[in-house]
Amino acid sequence: MSEAGLAAECPLMLADVRRTYRSGAGDLEILRGVDLVLQPGEIVALVAPSGTGKSTLLHLAGLLEQPDGGSVAIGGRDAGALSDAERTAIRRDEIGFVYQFHHLLGEFSAIENVVLPQMIAGVSRPAAMQRAGALLDTFGLAPRRNHLPGKLSGGEQQRVAIARALANAPKLLLADEPTGNLDAATAGLVFDELLWIVRQQGLSALIATHNFDLAARLDRTVTLHEGRLVAVG
Repeated sequence: MSEAGLAAECPLMLADVRRTYRSGAGDLEILRGVDLVLQPGEIVALVAPSGTGKSTLLHLAGLLEQPDGGSVAIGGRDAGALSDAERTAIRRDEIGFVYQFHHLLGEFSAIENVVLPQMIAGVSRPAAMQRAGALLDTFGLAPRRNHLPGKLSGGEQQRVAIARALANAPKLLLADEPTGNLDAATAGLVFDELLWIVRQQGLSALIATHNFDLAARLDRTVTLHEGRLVAVG
């Protein structure tokens, strides 16, 4: 396959990505030339101390921010060459996000939280309800589907958040400390379920975690050192 063909197959490619935050106190250079190629079906752990730029990197990869230099490509498309509307469509249709805190909509039930992103994408309510129900059932949440987030445990809330991230069948999953707000036992169970469904659906994923034991179960591990991405081990 040609280099262009390989690029088109890659869910995520970062090339010399740079990000600097500017303030009256001076410039803070966070990323100084990050390179990453995420292959189809590959799950990569991002392990690095707080403050080194993990969240910034995930925001750039998810098109929530734009780099000051370098390029971010999703499925071979250079995001820098796309319009705001096109980047929004990619975030909605091709990227799933999971955060440390679930960020569920408290006034909507578990199933409604998974239905809403599908309806925003143009899916009919009956079809969205069917997929949402199937995803919640995958996580053992069928009996809790009509509960509001405030009536769910922390682990249940995060399972709903993962189901929501998968609602529009993305090709790429970006997770920022997805089990960091859970106790150790619950974190292990939720991570098991997350890893199983990502592999089962053939997704590519970049997962930030502080847990080296969890990271060791993924395909490879990278870290940030002096603003650049380097392999671990």
